[in-house]
Amino acid sequence: MNEDELKDLDREVKKLKRIASEWASQLHDLVEDRLPAGYADIHPVAQSTYDACKAWADANARLSAAQKGS
Repeated sequence: MNEDELKDLDREVKKLKRIASEWASQLHDLVEDRLPAGYADIHPVAQSTYDACKAWADANARLSAAQKGS
């Protein structure tokens, strides 16, 4: 992987981390402000948070592997 590809992957990791943090914030707000009345939102918000965190973890693992291979 060349330097430009590493930079692009690093930007992707940072973007995915921001998205995961935004979902985590929404999950936190749900727990803090809307429960128990908002219980129906737990699953979709938690699933979206999980998916965003998984996307970040996968991209971060690719970045780490690429950095070690450089």
